[in-house]
Amino acid sequence: MGSISILCDSGCDIPDDWRQRLNIGLVSLSIRFGDEEFTDRVTLSPAQFWERCAAAPSLPETAAPSPGAFLAAYEAAADGGATGIIVVTISAALSATFESARLAAEGFDRIPVFVLDSRAVSMAQGLLAIELAERAQAGADFDELVALARTLPDKVGVEAMLATLEHLIKGGRIGGAKALIGQVLAIKPLLRLKDGLVTEAGRQRTTTKALRALVEAAAQHQPLSRISVVHANSPEVATLTAMLAEIPVAHPLILADIGPTVGTHGGPGLIGVTWLEA
Repeated sequence: MGSISILCDSGCDIPDDWRQRLNIGLVSLSIRFGDEEFTDRVTLSPAQFWERCAAAPSLPETAAPSPGAFLAAYEAAADGGATGIIVVTISAALSATFESARLAAEGFDRIPVFVLDSRAVSMAQGLLAIELAERAQAGADFDELVALARTLPDKVGVEAMLATLEHLIKGGRIGGAKALIGQVLAIKPLLRLKDGLVTEAGRQRTTTKALRALVEAAAQHQPLSRISVVHANSPEVATLTAMLAEIPVAHPLILADIGPTVGTHGGPGLIGVTWLEA
């Protein structure tokens, strides 16, 4: 019996052990530091990325995978016995990755491919893929998974606290959060993803209040199926994780490192909560 292959791009930030256990394929974005180009999570780990960011004179840039990279992943899935492929991409409003995956699917006819714009980023995208992968392992067929996938982007959310605005401003991804530019960083800026775009979610005077705001944002979407803490070397992981324990959730909390794709724009110290509604 064949299986349905779930693919993600490297913007999903799914921890390696989760990806391997659920057999979630990864198509990586490229990260450029000046003239040097790396493949996210292949030739550049999250730890190496943050080391380079600290030493680099200018911020890195990201580039979407080519349609050819997705086509190679589709071929590999079919060669491995998959009977269908579902691709979960980073928000199409933030990256050309969705378009690359879609173009590759148009030129591939060995098995059916469905490409989903998650309208999300990091583990909001990742939780969606994990849900699909667990359902696939439980025996759901392609049509069932496609029907489910169409409903999931409306059920995921993410809210985060920035430690610096430098990466977001220089990277041009600040979108509706432009009002934050020039604000003194005595405040803790909060961001959320809305309709696939980064928007301002408020400002708090202290880290504790900012973390509480993240918890309250997630709590407003109960009942929750899944929840994750994502961070970029944040010292607040233990505090936020403990605060989230008050929210009942069907599955165990997942702790995930923010990798180069998202980290390029979010910057070091970022910490956030992502969730999937039940």
